[in-house]
Amino acid sequence: MTKDLPLTEWDHPESKQLDSLSPLEIVHLMNRQDRLVVDAIERVADAVAEAISIVTDRLRRSGRLIYVGAGTSGRLGVLDASECPPTFSTPPEMVVGVIAGGNTALTRAIEGAEDDMDAAVADLEPLDIQPNDVLVGIATSGSTPYVVSAIRFAASRGAETIGIACTEGSMLAECAQHMICLLVGPEILSGSTRLKAGTATKMVLNMISTGAMVGLGKTYGNRMVDLKPTNAKLKRRSVRLVSDICGVDADIASELLAQCDGEVKTAIVVHLGKCNADAARDALAKSNGQLRRALEQFTAIVHEDTV
Repeated sequence: MTKDLPLTEWDHPESKQLDSLSPLEIVHLMNRQDRLVVDAIERVADAVAEAISIVTDRLRRSGRLIYVGAGTSGRLGVLDASECPPTFSTPPEMVVGVIAGGNTALTRAIEGAEDDMDAAVADLEPLDIQPNDVLVGIATSGSTPYVVSAIRFAASRGAETIGIACTEGSMLAECAQHMICLLVGPEILSGSTRLKAGTATKMVLNMISTGAMVGLGKTYGNRMVDLKPTNAKLKRRSVRLVSDICGVDADIASELLAQCDGEVKTAIVVHLGKCNADAARDALAKSNGQLRRALEQFTAIVHEDTV
């Protein structure tokens, strides 16, 4: 297969007899290939870290993180965006996922959607993109017209733009202000970028959103203290977090949460800072939501071993 094609379309030398392999041989082959993903990300660690810093800065300025992609890339962006509100208690408009073809494309392919450059602009217009926003365009081939158009449109509105692709020298790299190239190599099923390319993309999106949320104070140590208890599992987790960090039993943790409208960070500050909910919220506001910094306002009471 010609090397003029994007790296994601190259023929993989180890899978030429893929249809002759046993299930176990397929598992071993895919597992060997998936190990390459970690190394590919490590090679662009600086670029991923830069993306985290950019996103954190924009979100601090009340901007938004907007993912745009088509097919698997679009679904991964929507998935990452949809997981931020329950995990980090973010408003749904803070992290947004846009997929070519709209919501229908989440479950089935929409013919020609990834090639429609005008649709990208039409889909982004209602978002009223502002200079404080950052748009992450995801296109494993680096050439998806819908994504390239979205990057150009966002840039024209003054937003920061980041591209994610699994090849080098792409059109996306020419348009995006910042680029993350995940060179995972050809897929064992030629062109099926839901495999290694999709895995690498998912891992990097995890890093970007998680890293940004850590920067925004959504965590304390390695605990998700800014979660929104929207179901029974998360309510139990909220109680466990307050119990563990404050060193109290579940009943007291539940009482603290009840006093604080279910806000985990507020409940922790109330107990460890020996203050009321309003004072706790004020301390958190002054600390830009950073629980550790809020607790430092009560240093006579709080000790490092509470985490």
